[in-house]
Amino acid sequence: MELNYQQFGKGKPLIILHGLFGMSDNWITIAKKLSENYSVYVLDQRNHGRSGHHQVFNYEAMVEDLMEFIENHQLPPVYLLGHSMGGKTAMQFAFDYPDRLSKLIVADMSPDAYNHKHYKLIEAMLEVDLERFGSRSEIQEALSKKIPDIRIRQFLLKNLYWKDRSSLGWKANLSVINENLPEVFKAIDNPVPFERPSLFLKGSESEYITEKHIPRIRKLFSDARIKSIDGASHWLHAEKPKEFLESVIHFLNNE
Repeated sequence: MELNYQQFGKGKPLIILHGLFGMSDNWITIAKKLSENYSVYVLDQRNHGRSGHHQVFNYEAMVEDLMEFIENHQLPPVYLLGHSMGGKTAMQFAFDYPDRLSKLIVADMSPDAYNHKHYKLIEAMLEVDLERFGSRSEIQEALSKKIPDIRIRQFLLKNLYWKDRSSLGWKANLSVINENLPEVFKAIDNPVPFERPSLFLKGSESEYITEKHIPRIRKLFSDARIKSIDGASHWLHAEKPKEFLESVIHFLNNE
């Protein structure tokens, strides 16, 4: 599948992959900072943002989308940064195409399986009759009954777009994502470890990378560094952008 993308800067190629319900727009500020030294490509993964919708939604398909992008743009071995779901896409890509990567950066995600608690978010979004509302604020109010956390609501509402002058729609393919959530939260595995340099960044307040996840990270990524960003949750790049960027740049610059 041909993916929508945004590109900034010049230099060695760095690809950024967003997480579940995310999109390239969420990473523009980070990408522009990194573009001072790199050619940064920020992608919309399938069924997200402005990329196409498809019934097949798993890491195998997302990896092939990424490989198609790299080949179409004739990119040399890339730096690859993935957050959450994008982190698992990046890990699977590292296993499937290790020679197409120079370095791997995974933001707040391990290769382990997780309990998926996102059904309630998708159900809340699908239950909103968008035809009844004429503004984002009205939809945010409607979602507040099922999603009390305003930060999560605001993140999800970035998926809203105007289909025409009078009607709103969701960018994300919610029904297909809902059907395939077990695929999103499954474990990533490989018989051979990825041996190139890897950085796993975790939020100190997040439960996505804890002590129980570290042995398997080190087993599957033999040259892995694990760094915690103090005071950050799962959205560490948005909450602590300075610390996040410093960690990424230091890793990329350190040969």
